Amino acid sequence: MTNHEKYKKAFSAFHISEDFSLEVNKVEMKKMKMKKYVASVAACALIMGSATIAYGSNVGGIQRTIQLWIRGEQTDVTIEFDGNGNYKMDNGSDQEGGGVAFDGNGDERPATAEELMDAINRPEVSYLEDGSVWVYWFDQKIDITDKFEDGVCYIKLKHGDKTQYMTVKYQGGYTTSPNRYLDPSEVH
Repeated sequence: MTNHEKYKKAFSAFHISEDFSLEVNKVEMKKMKMKKYVASVAACALIMGSATIAYGSNVGGIQRTIQLWIRGEQTDVTIEFDGNGNYKMDNGSDQEGGGVAFDGNGDERPATAEELMDAINRPEVSYLEDGSVWVYWFDQKIDITDKFEDGVCYIKLKHGDKTQYMTVKYQGGYTTSPNRYLDPSEVH
């Protein structure tokens, strides 16, 4: 007697019930539902990804529409980053800017969009025609005209959990640090 015949004889007494067949069908139906669910999630992801690509691709750069604090006022702006360390900001005044950064080897490279956003969000000093001097940072507008001693002003700025120590030389630039006031000789 062959192995096949022995198995057939040993299991011939067993019969598969109707319920077992039904369970197999339930499992197969669950698998089908899961496949449809996965397919619909994949289709949604593809549609969303296509929309993101269409929004982000504007020939040569990445365009973002964000809310930004400009001179103490929150404003909707569209910023286009060209990927070469430059940006154009459309907020009615069409500002442009850019910059470079240095890698770990000291080699110059174009600034990333994140580095440019950090620079855009830095405190700003403005000298107005009436002779007053103002500092703007996020929603803050601070008149520092009378705070200069020997041509230097020190001001501590807070926004949420961020703190900036600012050293301002009258008509000579300013510098900021999250840790301490910098010496006026470090201002450029």
